[in-house]
Amino acid sequence: MAAQELTPAQYISHHLTFNAQSVGEGGFWTLHVDSVVTATVLGILALGFMWWVVRGATAGVPNKRQAFVELCVEFVDTQVKSIFLHGDRHKFIAPAALTVFMWVLLMNAMDFLPIDWVATIFFEKLLHVHYWRPVPTADVNTTFALALSVWLLMIFFNMKVKGVRGWVHELFCAPFGRNPLLWPANLLFNAVEYVSKPLSHSLRLFGNMYAGEIIFLLLWVWAATSLAGTIFATVLGLGWAIFHILIVVLQAYIFMMLTVVYISMAHESH
Repeated sequence: MAAQELTPAQYISHHLTFNAQSVGEGGFWTLHVDSVVTATVLGILALGFMWWVVRGATAGVPNKRQAFVELCVEFVDTQVKSIFLHGDRHKFIAPAALTVFMWVLLMNAMDFLPIDWVATIFFEKLLHVHYWRPVPTADVNTTFALALSVWLLMIFFNMKVKGVRGWVHELFCAPFGRNPLLWPANLLFNAVEYVSKPLSHSLRLFGNMYAGEIIFLLLWVWAATSLAGTIFATVLGLGWAIFHILIVVLQAYIFMMLTVVYISMAHESH
């Protein structure tokens, strides 16, 4: 639905509406079909691209595709190496970090596609789908799902490394001491830490991507007002898109680094 056919408020509200086929009654536990489908397709594309490049990799001079993948792998491995010091990082941590980085990066990069081209021309006219949000990480349910997955991995590694008894002992006896009088304070302190990690992990990514989506929508609305609005919106949109490249990459990097940090902390004893 083009911006010329709607008021600015209606236009923005239209593009911020999730697909009607979403599973759930609304709220936090709703599975938004547009976010799930887009994230799944992007994940398959990312893994498929990596598999395709690795399948054709050679020991000689790499082509551009292989050089790009090698650069990404080496970059992520270097970051993981500096943080995770508790065993073989190549068994799980480094591959998981690479997967998280590439997946979140692709989901963030959907914000660069003009919303009217994606939602209006492709989905509405070709697929007859009237509501579709193409940026999964601008959906708080998506970022919380990612963050909670990392949170569950953190708990899993806590139990695996320390044992269930060791983990429970740490909850009640760290950081203030083993005195039974201090158990409530220790448990409260650790509970706040466990709750804050998925909150900060998810809301940081969501807030930045949602704000970027809103700014792009405002620029598209402005571009539809007049010729002068089109010119200024195009210039500002280009500037914001260039700046947004930093945000897209940086947020994927931060999400990956926090994933590694949280799992690494699970391997440490207090």
